[in-house]
Parts: sequence; C-alpha cells; structure tokens
Amino acid sequence: MNYCEDDPTEIIQVDAQQTLTCSLENESQRISCAEYLKQYDISQLIQMLAHSTEEFVRHVWLRGWQVVNHRSLPAWLRDNDFILHYHRPQLNTFWACFKSIFRVHTETGNIWTHLLGCGSFLVITIFTLIQSEALLQWQEKLVFSAFFFGAIVCLGFSCLFHTLSCHSKSIGRLFNRLDYAGIAFLNIGSFIPYLYYSFYCILWAKLFYVVLIVVLGSASIIVSMHPSFTTPPYRPLRAGVFMGLGLSGIIPCIHTVILDGFINSIIQGSLGWLVLMAVLYLSGATIYAVRIPERLFPGRFDIWVSCVVH
Repeated sequence: MNYCEDDPTEIIQVDAQQTLTCSLENESQRISCAEYLKQYDISQLIQMLAHSTEEFVRHVWLRGWQVVNHRSLPAWLRDNDFILHYHRPQLNTFWACFKSIFRVHTETGNIWTHLLGCGSFLVITIFTLIQSEALLQWQEKLVFSAFFFGAIVCLGFSCLFHTLSCHSKSIGRLFNRLDYAGIAFLNIGSFIPYLYYSFYCILWAKLFYVVLIVVLGSASIIVSMHPSFTTPPYRPLRAGVFMGLGLSGIIPCIHTVILDGFINSIIQGSLGWLVLMAVLYLSGATIYAVRIPERLFPGRFDIWVSCVVH
C-alpha cells in the first residue's frame, strides 16, 4: 500500500491555520489604520486640505505664461492705455483662459466680482421661486425673476468676457459684445419691478412703459452686437447708449409724481430707490467713459481698482 499521499486531515488543519493567520494579520492592519487615523482630528485634515489647495494654486501660478505690460500686448488687446502692467498675454485655449482665474492680473477683480455676484443672484432666484403662493404670488415671482434674470445674464456674460477676452481677437470681440448686451438686459430687468408696483392699478400705463423699456433695451442690444461697437474709438458711444437707456426711466417717474405727488412717490412708490439706482448706473457709465481714476494716475490702479472701472 502506498502512503505517499498527504493526509487530508492534515491539509485541512494547515489551511485553517493559514486562514486564521491571514485573518489576524488583516484585522491587525485594520486596527493599525484606525489608530493611524485617530492621530488626525478634523482640524488637521482641514489644514492638510488647505495646504493641498495652496500647492495646487502655486502649481498653476508657476506654470505657463507670465504677465506682460501694455506695450507688449497685440493691438486688439489694447483697450485702456492707462492700465500699464499685469496684463495677460494672448492665451490660445479656453482651458488656459479659465485657469487664469486663479492668477493675479488686470482682470482678476473683474472676473471674481462678477462670478460671485452671478452665483449670488442665482441662489436668490431659486429661493424666490420656491416660495409658497401664500407668501409670494406667481405674478410677483415673475416680476422679480425678470430682474434676477437680467442680473444673472449681465454678470454671467461679463465674467465670461473678462475670462476669455485674451483668447483671440474673434472670441474677445464676441464676448465683449455679449457683455454690453448683458448690461441692456440688466437695465430692462431693473425697471420692470418698479413699473409693476408704481402702476399697479393702471394696466395700460404698466403695459405701455414695460413695452417701451423692452423696445429701447432691445435696440441697445442690437447696437451692442455690431462689430464696431466694441472698439476703443466707440467708447463714448457705448456709454451714451446705456446712459440714454437709463434716462428713459425719467418718463414713468414723472408720470408717477403727477399721479401720486412727489412725497407719496418717494415714500410709497420707491421713487427714491429708483433714483439711487439711476445715479449708480450713470456714475458707473461716466467713470467707464472718462476712465477715472487710472487716467489721473497711470499704472497705479492696474489691479485693485481696475475691477470697478470696466
């Protein structure tokens, strides 16, 4: 009889011992990992995440292009002769343009202020639309949505323009025209709530002035989309178009004063807030047209004030 074959019982015992050993080793590893993780609390994990983010931003900063002065820019990128330094060169890809959001240059302030503003209005719009009918009727939701839509379009187009303006001449001009069209959308949306409540009980006046502002705003959008409209020589014309659109609101204001009196128009009709809005719009257009303060101090406001002089 041949006894060279292994005893099945011994084989089973050996396998069981090996399985038990592996299980103990795996359990030991899990315990070691748990003990290792216990060494780090939440604050340390946040610090590690912040450090990783900082390294990523530094990596993006060090790679690729460097800022240039105004004289080094191609002719189609020269818009403001008083912003002298920290310009982006021409970036030929959309990815490079969007990565430049994390760099410091003349458009950084413009990009982030418009991006954060657009996101804020988007959140406010959603919050308004989800309100119950008991708190806000659908007509009022529609009226406020018109203003929010104008703000989102304006800020969104402006953010895209300032991000992609250095891509190429054709892309830069396209988004520049959309940027100006967005301003017209904001002007239209800004007037609609005022007209709705000021002529709440006068349907014909409400419809007339809403149609008027929509027609004038649409004309401004059409003019804005003309290729020559975005060139530097037409800067005063651009300011004039939007100042004229804003001043068109004087007509319904006079109408409300005639109907309700000056004091009631201020207190109950929110005329004071409309005047404040008009003053801010006109001030912005004037500052943009005359290019102050950078005209007075060339090179002094290349980054930190450039975001408010666009």
